Amino acid sequence: MKDSSKRWLITGISGGFGQLLAQAALDRGDAVVGTVRQAEQGAAFEALAPGRAHAVLLDVTDRKRIPTAVAEAVGKLGGLDILVNNAGYGLAGVLEECEDDEIDHVIATNLHGTIYVTRAALPALRESRGQIVNMSSLAGLVGFPGMAPYCAAKHAVEGLSEALHVELQPFGVGVMLVEPGGFRTNFLKGSERIARNPLPVYDGTAGGMTRSGIRSMGGHEAGDPAKAAIAILQAIDADDPPMRLILGSAALDMVKGKLAQVDANIAAWEEVSLSTEFASHD
Repeated sequence: MKDSSKRWLITGISGGFGQLLAQAALDRGDAVVGTVRQAEQGAAFEALAPGRAHAVLLDVTDRKRIPTAVAEAVGKLGGLDILVNNAGYGLAGVLEECEDDEIDHVIATNLHGTIYVTRAALPALRESRGQIVNMSSLAGLVGFPGMAPYCAAKHAVEGLSEALHVELQPFGVGVMLVEPGGFRTNFLKGSERIARNPLPVYDGTAGGMTRSGIRSMGGHEAGDPAKAAIAILQAIDADDPPMRLILGSAALDMVKGKLAQVDANIAAWEEVSLSTEFASHD
């Protein structure tokens, strides 16, 4: 097992998985910098473990602020061992009814924040041969109607992480994707957003039903977030951490179902796929 005393930077620790991971890390004696968007949230967090819990003000959509915030975090910790890109939220709405600012903001938060925080943290992570944990989602592997922009952002986080996994291997920096299904966090009870201008033409469709019913799902998810935090810590501490950590039985079943569909699609169209190359004598 790896040394238990670690230095963490976790974005978005005011609730959900970010809050749970920060608390779990502090409980075992680690030092954590958590990003918050309000000063009062930061004061409450620092009171949890004076001297080991530190807050930095950051909205991850503020690209210009990110390098300074990450430098502040590294300075408070004296280095960095684990970066958790957790800040994010879900947007429910059929693509046609989502406004420009709604689409741009959900992508800026879930994707661009992850990209630019990671880039800023890489020098410190290379020095420590640390770890990057990107909080993705089942929606990063399976597209859900009524959440297309959010799925687009999380699918992109998956591709980003796969590329980083190879780019950073020479420096001993690990990359892990965490892909939860439904868990009883504030994801559907407070942090979610719904398209401002729903189009009645989509009512009754799969996408429209997601938009209209998403808030009623909150509080009924099968996943226990406390158990998820334990599972994430177990994976982080492993001698050989997984590239992907899928959380929850429903998520596992849906991912297996998608992989079976992809295999069937490849098999059905393999001949056409292979027909597109130059003949060997050309």
